[in-house]
Amino acid sequence: METTVKLYSLPYNDAKTYLTALLFIAGNVMFPQLLHLIPQGGVMWLPIYFFTLIGAYKYGWKTGLLTAIASPLVNSWLFGMPAPAVVPAILLKSVILALAAGLVAHRFQKISLPLLLAVVLTYQILGTLGEWAMSGSLLYAIQDFRLGIPGMLLQILGGYAIIRYLIRK
Repeated sequence: METTVKLYSLPYNDAKTYLTALLFIAGNVMFPQLLHLIPQGGVMWLPIYFFTLIGAYKYGWKTGLLTAIASPLVNSWLFGMPAPAVVPAILLKSVILALAAGLVAHRFQKISLPLLLAVVLTYQILGTLGEWAMSGSLLYAIQDFRLGIPGMLLQILGGYAIIRYLIRK
């Protein structure tokens, strides 16, 4: 199913960009806290990426980039999760996600499950390669593909549902 969307590309000199990013950052702080109540909830559901995807796809890569950078840093600072040692890998994946989502949305001007699948696979594959280069461990780097399939599906299906909802508002 495919829906043409009214997408925004909020500029950095607009207060709405920062307010919108702040809402998505708050989502990326609260959602992981909720899912971390489940054993292995973070590595299985990948919640820190969820609102970055939505923000970048609907409101542009600049809003997405603010969300992508601030979310892991705020979470780590406030809650120690993600652990400081893994923040660089999560930042890398988050930034790739924000850029991929913003660029795909801008290029295609519509939302569809295949497009979100492409965005999620792009950030996961490129992020995994970067994480492998950083850690030196392929087994560690492919953790999201070993354990995070439910989270990727949540990003695709849940992201699609929320973006479609936001379109109607």
